[in-house]
Amino acid sequence: MCSKIISINQLKKEKEAQIIKCANTNLELNTCHDKIIRQVFQIIFDEFTKTHGQPPSEFVWFVTGSAGRLEQGLFSDQDHGIIYKEMGESVHDYFIRFGKELSDALNEVGYPYCEGNVMSSNPIWCKSMAEWQNQLLKWMKTESWESIRYLQIFYDCRRLYGDAPFVEQLRAYIHEYRSLHPKLLERFMNNVMRIKKGVGIFGQFFVERTGPHKGSIHLKNTLYLPYVNSIRLLAIKEGIQSSCTIGRMEELRKIEQYESFLIPYEQYFTKILQYRITLFKNAKTYSDVHFLNIKTLSKEDRQEIKLLLRSGIKLYQKVQRIIEKGC
Repeated sequence: MCSKIISINQLKKEKEAQIIKCANTNLELNTCHDKIIRQVFQIIFDEFTKTHGQPPSEFVWFVTGSAGRLEQGLFSDQDHGIIYKEMGESVHDYFIRFGKELSDALNEVGYPYCEGNVMSSNPIWCKSMAEWQNQLLKWMKTESWESIRYLQIFYDCRRLYGDAPFVEQLRAYIHEYRSLHPKLLERFMNNVMRIKKGVGIFGQFFVERTGPHKGSIHLKNTLYLPYVNSIRLLAIKEGIQSSCTIGRMEELRKIEQYESFLIPYEQYFTKILQYRITLFKNAKTYSDVHFLNIKTLSKEDRQEIKLLLRSGIKLYQKVQRIIEKGC
């Protein structure tokens, strides 16, 4: 665990400067986010245990979303949950109360509350190991958009506190179910198949026509998510444990079918992660890092962005064919 910061207030004051200092590469930036988030956790954990006693059960605290994938940008909200070993009302009450204080502290430091309520303060994301298994099974059996969305969110999680392999065991549980029920993968695919295109066949950008981001492309939906969603689908298909997109590509490339196919896409996605840093160093809000005004780009950057946009669509189409053929 990281060395402790004196207080949440002090960490709040230092966070922005730390992030800017580390905004050179995706790895540096996300290592910095991890350090800050762990410091928040440790401060709240120390304070909470002084008042409420030591945890009544072994547990794991995990992050998900962009944090789980090690793909946070300069600004990021919070997405996290808790898996504890023992069942019981008093155990649940302990961790829910802790999750609430942790969520409040992360918000105070500068990681806004998750709009989808994917936080340890929400009972959906704070459960015993047995309850988590039951919940995952319910999500896998229930044919709804929301259940698949929750599964995708969980699939991207990564533990930040705790030594127990609860996350890995639950992800393996998803793999085991999928191997017995192939249709689950199709449901995952159908959930993300509506890709928002950022460039047309004649090379024109599809920009926002109205609103505060008029003239901008939605970078997250058009450029970033096609790669993330496509590689997640292959990871689920092949039973990959890694939670990050680059890590999943590296594992997939050990399989002959994907060895050469994924090389250029790994390079493209690395460029995208770097673009998210270099193009938004002057961003002021969480919303700013999702939209890119094409008028601010050089001619060279425009051409490369178009290449990355088209390649994301091609990657998804290729993955879709692989899954449909059952290869």
